[in-house]
Amino acid sequence: MKPINRLIVAFLTLVMSQMAFAAPQPLDSVAVQINDGVILQSEVDNMMADVKRNAAESGQVLPSDQALRTQVIERLILTRLQLQMADRMGLHVGDLQLDQTIENIAKDQKMTVDQLRKAVEASGISFSQYREQLREEITLGEVQRIQVQRRIQISPQEISALVKLIEEQGMKNVDFQIGHILIELPSNPTSAELDAAQKRAEAVLKRLNEGADFRQVAIAASSGPKALEGGIWDYMNINEMPTLFAEVVEGAKKGDIIGPIKSGSGFHIIKVMDIRGMQTQEIDEVKSRHILLKPSPILSEDRAKAMLDKFVKEIREGKANFADLARQYSEDPGSAAKGGELGWAEPSLYVPAFANTLNELKVGELSEPFRSSHGWHIVQLEDRRKTDATDRFNTNRAHQLIFRRKFNEELQNWLDEMRADAYIHVYDQSGE
Repeated sequence: MKPINRLIVAFLTLVMSQMAFAAPQPLDSVAVQINDGVILQSEVDNMMADVKRNAAESGQVLPSDQALRTQVIERLILTRLQLQMADRMGLHVGDLQLDQTIENIAKDQKMTVDQLRKAVEASGISFSQYREQLREEITLGEVQRIQVQRRIQISPQEISALVKLIEEQGMKNVDFQIGHILIELPSNPTSAELDAAQKRAEAVLKRLNEGADFRQVAIAASSGPKALEGGIWDYMNINEMPTLFAEVVEGAKKGDIIGPIKSGSGFHIIKVMDIRGMQTQEIDEVKSRHILLKPSPILSEDRAKAMLDKFVKEIREGKANFADLARQYSEDPGSAAKGGELGWAEPSLYVPAFANTLNELKVGELSEPFRSSHGWHIVQLEDRRKTDATDRFNTNRAHQLIFRRKFNEELQNWLDEMRADAYIHVYDQSGE
């Protein structure tokens, strides 16, 4: 054998012997199959680590890893189903829209984008991770708005009834922070399944009445939409909370535990975590006009912004009239024919990016182009005023409260329907 060949054989023998004795390297595995997509075990592990880290920072006690894993997988399933829907709709959040959103977030926190970046990185995640998390949040928000909003119908009678109630209350509002645990029932449950679920609900209620931590119990036992948040909903007025909550919390005191209450989805246990009162104050209103361009396969994000940059330049130089441009180009059907006029309104009635921009403008000032969930805008602030709670404001407020309540209800219905129609297979930890 030639020397060169002996060297090759020796090398190959060494490599093969090292491979034979090397420790196996763990690879990522599929935790869940959802339609034609998957959730990887690393995604489950990462979210569990995030939940544990947040719990440690807040001093929250968590249930067993098995219970926590079940809740995390459920959250990831619902998120992935919504992202799959966004893909089918062709909904994509581009970098330009993402940059605009980050600028708005920085402004809200009275920071520059660079300061925001440093704060994010100091929290332990990279800015690129933060951007992608934010992109996902925006996508979820938009797909929910598009899919759920069209399911909501509000009648004039509903608005009139609520306006009357608001007037009777003298615009005094009480906000409730609700804790919610749902012991879920299958569709068309048997009497045995019904009895078993009721017994579980009563056992949970007994633990709570004996002083168990509500958040820990919710994470371990609830099938509700806020389970991973310890079952805690943000502060809500009685008129905007889900109907089931509203029917039982009126007249309740802080700390009261109510239930189990049976509904079509299961047995509910509700705790009034906190109550806060709000007094009526004068309302700050703005009068404004805007031009809206909606990006599409024909009109790109860059092109929409460039058109508005051109409009701003021409208006400021006196070469074009705002109202004429709005009538010709604006894609807001409610204001385009009126030269972009939006009339008087409380800024909080608008989406955050639009409201924030208005709050920064001086009377008569024209904004630079900015992105909201509706598309690209320019807006001009025409005037500001303070006013009492007029009938018109009461009507707007009533519509907003009813919409929020119905949105929460229909969002859960839509998610349940999507989940029921999807192919979902959860693998055990051994990958079988």
